[in-house]
Amino acid sequence: MANRNLFNMPRLFTRGIVLLVVVLIIISMAAGCMTTTIISGQAGVKYTPFGGTDTTRVYGEGLNVHAPWVDVIRYDMRVQEKLENMEALSSNGLSIGTEVSVRWRPQAERLPKLHVNYGIDYYRKLIGPELRSVVREVIGQFTPEELYSSRRTELQEEIYTRVRNSVREDDVVVEAILIRDVRLPEQIKVAIENKLKEEQEAERYEFTIEKERLEAERKRIEAEGEAAYQSIITASLTTQFLRFKGIEATQQLANSPNSKTVIVGGGDDGLPLILGGQ
Repeated sequence: MANRNLFNMPRLFTRGIVLLVVVLIIISMAAGCMTTTIISGQAGVKYTPFGGTDTTRVYGEGLNVHAPWVDVIRYDMRVQEKLENMEALSSNGLSIGTEVSVRWRPQAERLPKLHVNYGIDYYRKLIGPELRSVVREVIGQFTPEELYSSRRTELQEEIYTRVRNSVREDDVVVEAILIRDVRLPEQIKVAIENKLKEEQEAERYEFTIEKERLEAERKRIEAEGEAAYQSIITASLTTQFLRFKGIEATQQLANSPNSKTVIVGGGDDGLPLILGGQ
């Protein structure tokens, strides 16, 4: 009997080892189910089969410990961006292609409500449809010429304001909406470019005409001023004034170191004649 027990001891030892390994695996699996790691830029929402979504708490970054039956759904809380390509009709019925970029993020404190209403794919259910609807509606208010040139900024601002206000109550913050591109039918694009060139040429021609008119006006005013000046000078050139200026010039020459000959009273008007070398 003793020999039989000795013979079964290795088998019992092996079974004990196997049982211990199984218990350790079960413990490890249970421990793994009771922790959830939320990385930087994420937040979590708790869901349990016994109570549904916990709307009172948002799980932050780090290691979160919870019961095995609790599920923690992780959300990206960073600003996210998506580019949408779509077609819309302008005010005159032409098909306009657009590339619109939208940037958004969920509101952290209202994340459980967002999870209950829309779930992890809330962009597909909320932001995307609203963006496409607003873009088509707003583009329908503009002509192709306005979209191509002067009013694109206005278009972008209106789309952003309407989408932001629409999803604000649904716990999402729209940071920005950018019109990346507006694609017109080629013939319409060429026609608009030609029209813009003609308008620029007309503006340049009008500028040239205005410049020439201002130059002519300047010359007229300059000529009138010169004529008025000559009139004043002519009226002041009396015989007495000219004789006085001649006497002044004679005095200056007399004081000059240059050699000269002065003949007093030699001129037709009685002024001195001055003859001299350098």
